[in-house]
Amino acid sequence: MRRREDMTFSPQEYERRVRELRERMAARQLDAVIISDPENLMYLTDHQTTGYSFFQALIVPLEAEPVMITRALEESNVIARTWLENSRGYPDTGDAILELVSTLRDLRLGDSRVGYERNSYYFPAYQQDRFHDAFGEGLVDCFGIVEDGRIRKSPDEIEVMQLAAYAGEAGMIAGQRAAMAGATENDVAAAISAAMFRAGGEFPAVMPYVASGPRSMIGHSTWEGRMIRPGEHVFLEVAGCYRRYHAAMMRTVVNGALSASMHAAQELMKHTLAELRGFMRPGVSVADVDRLTRSLIESNDVGAQLVTRAGYSIGIAFPPSWDEGYIVSLTEGDDRPLEEGMTFHLIPWMWGVDGDKTVGISDTVRITEDGCASFLTLPEDFVVHESGARAFPTVAPMTSSTL
Repeated sequence: MRRREDMTFSPQEYERRVRELRERMAARQLDAVIISDPENLMYLTDHQTTGYSFFQALIVPLEAEPVMITRALEESNVIARTWLENSRGYPDTGDAILELVSTLRDLRLGDSRVGYERNSYYFPAYQQDRFHDAFGEGLVDCFGIVEDGRIRKSPDEIEVMQLAAYAGEAGMIAGQRAAMAGATENDVAAAISAAMFRAGGEFPAVMPYVASGPRSMIGHSTWEGRMIRPGEHVFLEVAGCYRRYHAAMMRTVVNGALSASMHAAQELMKHTLAELRGFMRPGVSVADVDRLTRSLIESNDVGAQLVTRAGYSIGIAFPPSWDEGYIVSLTEGDDRPLEEGMTFHLIPWMWGVDGDKTVGISDTVRITEDGCASFLTLPEDFVVHESGARAFPTVAPMTSSTL
């Protein structure tokens, strides 16, 4: 391992991560693992690139030094960003799978028990088939072997997630101010993005969600140039990002007076988050968290539903998603206990207030030794622009002279 001081974390942090990975490998009787998930590569080595659509993989033997297989252009990221001493780049005209197999044989792992991430987005089925054909017996699925370490964040990781939260809050504040009648959704998205990046944030795995008026009822809709009308609300969901670690939040803006139903929704979501922060601690089950969230939100009398899971693990992420929900999602039927260092985006949002509005208030939290703490300081109340809306342009009727 190259002991360098310009990575996201100290050399000791990466040594711990690799050591613990090897302990899990030994427990599963694996001689080596092949890691191809971008988040897992980042976790183990600090490697990141936007070129992860090209095949890349880290071979971690039980005892020998790890080796990175990557596109030749991306090998510069291995050299410039990581502690790795060994890498093998393949040209754009080369064959990544044959390079992988050749490297395994050079490491004398040809007859060994080798794990690979069968569920990795970036190790598609056709490449896995070719890998099996070329390598032969001895391949086993080791999906989750790195995630078992990622689920509990170290104190160093918590500090980086706090920086992501600062950037996200800066973006959200700018978005709340911009989300006024007369502005477009694009104006709001631009304000959020500029503020996040100026606050030290980096490009998130998903750009902000900005949905105004009736468009808030469309799942995962975001800005499309629509102009915000007087009296409309705007749903915002933003994740700040720093060194690929994320902290996410939902907030709602209302243009005009706050109706009784919208106020009721606001208070119920705030109450739910407060109850969750008081309830979540080591030993409480995932299912219990989902049950509490769902029971509170579904007690509403404004016609809304909780149509999704109650939350999900959050941390390292690359596009297309900022969540670690494939590791842990807050859903019914999961009795695993919460543990210190776990981090979650809690989403007690409400779909269908008055039948036509989606609103949200959410929090990113960490499980502490004896409870739960938020990364955020941003007020949870809806931001209400009762007056001072931007001038709303009138559109003249189209006549033959304007054609």
